[in-house]
Parts: sequence; C-alpha cells; structure tokens
Amino acid sequence: MRVGLLFEYPTVNGGENSMLAVAEFLQGLSDHDVQLRAIAPREGDLARRLDEAAIARTSFEIFRDGSRRDRNELAAELATLAEQLKLDLLHANSLSMGRLLGAVADQLPCPTSAHLRDILKLSGAAVRDLNRNARLIAVSEATQQFHIEQGLDAERAVTIHNGIDADCFVRSALPGGETDSPAVRDSVRQSVRAEFDIPADAFVFLSVGQIGLRKGLDTLAETAVLLAEKSGDSVPVHVLLVGARFSGKAESVEFEQRVQQRFLAAAPGIALHTTGYREDVSRLMLSADALAHAARQEPLGRVLLEAGAMRLPVIATDVGGTREIFEDGQSAMLVPAGNPESLCQAMRRAIREPELRSLLGSQGEATVRSRFGTARAGNALAAAWREACSAH
Repeated sequence: MRVGLLFEYPTVNGGENSMLAVAEFLQGLSDHDVQLRAIAPREGDLARRLDEAAIARTSFEIFRDGSRRDRNELAAELATLAEQLKLDLLHANSLSMGRLLGAVADQLPCPTSAHLRDILKLSGAAVRDLNRNARLIAVSEATQQFHIEQGLDAERAVTIHNGIDADCFVRSALPGGETDSPAVRDSVRQSVRAEFDIPADAFVFLSVGQIGLRKGLDTLAETAVLLAEKSGDSVPVHVLLVGARFSGKAESVEFEQRVQQRFLAAAPGIALHTTGYREDVSRLMLSADALAHAARQEPLGRVLLEAGAMRLPVIATDVGGTREIFEDGQSAMLVPAGNPESLCQAMRRAIREPELRSLLGSQGEATVRSRFGTARAGNALAAAWREACSAH
C-alpha cells in the first residue's frame, strides 16, 4: 500500500511531530506493507526532518508568493503526482489539507483520508469537503465528537490517539552515548539552567507551545501575577516560555506584547525566560520541575505526551482530549481553562508538595508508555488506511 502524506507548511509543530513519529515506526517495520511518500514543501525544518528519517519526499507547494494557489491548480498537480507515484491513498496531515483533498477527491485517482488535529468551528462547506474523504482520523474522542456535532459523517470517522516513542524522546535529551540515569539527567538540568542563568534551587515551570490565544498564555501570565502576590514560598520561581509566534497579524503581535507585559507585572517575584522556537524541548523538560499548560483548547496535546515520557509533572487545563490522557490527581493536575485562580492553586501545590510531583511524574510516565506508544498509533492508522482503500 503506497500512501502519500500531504503537508501544508514547512515548519514542524505538534501535528508534524506526531506524523513523523508514526511514519518512522511504520518505515522501521521490515514486514509492513505500507510505503510512505511525503508530499511537502521543498525546504524548511519539515524537509530536513523527513530527510533525517529517510522518508522519501516529493516537493509540493500550497503557497506561491505568499498566497494560496488556486484549488483547481492544486488538484491537477496532486492528481498528476498520485499517478506518477502510483499512490493507493493520499492522506492529509491536517484539517485544512483534509478539506482540500475532499474538495478535489473526484479529480484524484485514489481515495483520500485526513487527520483532524483541531477543535474549531467549521462552515457547512468545510464539513461537506471533509466528508468526501474516505476516512477521517480524529486525535481524540473529544475531537471526533465535536466535529460529528457539526455534521461530520460519523461512519467515516475514527479516533486514533497520537503516539510517541518515549525511549527515543528521552534519549534526545541526553548527551550522545549517555544512558538514562539520575546523574545524567541532573547534568543536563544544570547545563540548561546555566544557559538561562536560573539558580539551581529555583522552581521552574515550563510552558511549550505557539504564542497565540489558543494556548492560554494570557491566563498563564495572569496566574504568574497571582503567584507572585500570594507566594509565601522562599524558593525562587522561574517560568521558561518556549515557543514562537508564527502569525504576523496585528492582533497576534498585540497578544504577545500583552502577555509579556503581564509577566513583567509578576517580577521580581516570578522570573520569565522566553526562548522562541526550540528543537531541544526534551532537554528543557529535564531542567523544569513541572509543566504548566494553560491551553483554552487542546485536541490531544503532544507536549503533554512528551512531558509524560520525561516523567515531568503536568498541570494542564481540563479541555479537549486532555482527560483522555491523564486522570486528575493521579497522573496530572487538571484545572478549568481561563481560570488563573485555579491554575495558581495547582502551581502552588506543585511547588510545596514534592511527593505529589513524584506521583504525578511516575504515573504520567506509566500512562504514556502503556497507552500512547507509536506502535499502537501506527498500526491503527495503517488499518484505517487499508479500510479507506477497500471502501473506495
């Protein structure tokens, strides 16, 4: 079965990392019948990562001179590629590309499928486009149900949770050749903290995600102000904010500025470190004491799986598919979205209760390793692709 993987952007974020993890697993199986070909922008981080993983790729550009190309032009090029590559199925790695494939499905020589990695309101036209795909892969039950309520064809939809290679992710944090041990982890922790001039005795909250409203960074900033006001702890508190703003819209720029201004209001009680986009998130996780994830919506946050793999205690908003990963009070602390008071209480508990941090870290790791491996995700996705082909 030859499957083309259609990507929209040249960057690598959660959705791309999730597909790369599954693709590497499938490609590593000598007895598997799935042959993958990425159809993606010619240059950028994604192209580099595909090459590093030895995943064959064909260049395809959705945009030209900063504007999206005409749909009919894209359809014609995709049809030609599908013929040339002898594809049995074309899979979109995002909702946007799933809509494109659905809209042009009758012009393609093979069936199509698409990932649903977002929880957002859709127009009737978007739903109709998506429903023309043979299979729709939701990353969580919450994501699937949300879209079904908007008119998505339930018979075409299936939930497949994202998968992560926990061992591989842990190894990516360690110096070359080193094996995982408390001593090695502590060495990495000290190295990262020295990079940001963070004291060894400081408590570090890590936040990872694109700079935008959906990730709730304004809530995290308000929480930092509350934490600084209410803190009776002698330990210094630092926030390591990892992520970049990809949107150049005025409202996005203003949002980032407001977030930074509110964090400044928490100083000197809370020290903020902004890193921009980083590829060494696993190393940064070893430097932290807890992950603070304040997202307003989260279909199935990859960073939550990564934190679990690293044994990093998680404080997250109880939205989307997050409860499908963690049990509140056992493997994470879950709080309402947009509620700085509740988030502040959870963060204060994390600071003051090392036994709770230890429980959350160990249970989070056990959960991710037992239920969210790449083998389970990869085999389920391959099965969905076969069903799509047989139903065509």
